Amino acid sequence: MSGRLFFYAAALAALLTVPYWIHGDYYVNVSSQILFYAIFAMGLNIIAGYGGLVSLGHAGLFGIAAYSTGYVLQAGFGHPLAILTALVLGLASMAVYAVLSLRTTGIGFIMITLALGEIIWGLCYRWISITGGDNGINLHGRPHPFGLSVDSPTAFYYATLAVFVAALASVALFVRSPLGAALMGTRDQPRRMNALGFHVWAIRFWACMFSGLLTAIAGILFVYYTQFISPQAVDLTSSAEVLLMVIAGGAGTLFGPIVGAALVVTVKSVVSGFIERWNMLLGAIFVTIVILMPEGLVPGTARLWRLGVRKFGGAGKPAVTGAEP
Repeated sequence: MSGRLFFYAAALAALLTVPYWIHGDYYVNVSSQILFYAIFAMGLNIIAGYGGLVSLGHAGLFGIAAYSTGYVLQAGFGHPLAILTALVLGLASMAVYAVLSLRTTGIGFIMITLALGEIIWGLCYRWISITGGDNGINLHGRPHPFGLSVDSPTAFYYATLAVFVAALASVALFVRSPLGAALMGTRDQPRRMNALGFHVWAIRFWACMFSGLLTAIAGILFVYYTQFISPQAVDLTSSAEVLLMVIAGGAGTLFGPIVGAALVVTVKSVVSGFIERWNMLLGAIFVTIVILMPEGLVPGTARLWRLGVRKFGGAGKPAVTGAEP
């Protein structure tokens, strides 16, 4: 337990000091991207990793929250109302998603969420009076929580970090709660859970709502970061990328989506400046992970670490060849 606490403390200390050991506003901004995309990936991981329900339409929910924030601000209202509206509409949209898609599982669930995501993308592209179409919506200014400005890259990073830590803690509590355990039970043995008296549909529905809340929070942070939202943020590629984050890092693990978000965002935002075919590199990395660590980077690394400890940790111990006299 002490080793785990030391790891948590070291990780938190590293995150708190990022602006001091990463020089340049650009890389601080990349760090902020990693944090809010990690929240996005954690939201998808709730239903895909712990619930076994793979969604290809989560970018639509992400975009609804972002567009809601931008539209309310563009209409002349303040940041508190914009954020509250985005959260309410994000949860309402997730409720509609869940009611329609939870009618089935497996490939049926994937196809329904894909269709819903494409519908939202079409609305964002064609409903020009609300979304601005290709021109999108521009924002001007960021909120000032508790009177503190978050306009600078460093200030926005710390604001995003605070939200990220709260989201991570809430996911950890959810996973260890009876609802989280029941959700994993519906993933592994839905018929047995139903026979034991659990309401499988209701468990999945409330898991979807928690997933939608995290996704909406990520969408709000995204639009405040970019100060712009367009249909590109809600297309199929965006949903595929966040699913890639979950799978690459390790679906059904607490830290897997965070590692996956760091990998994808770093390749997109940093490596792409040096390698023109960065998307091919990302594909090659993903294929390598699937082949060598099919469970994902986090559980795969833990497995290799345990194997190394068993192999080399006991190398100096004498072998027991027989019973003592």
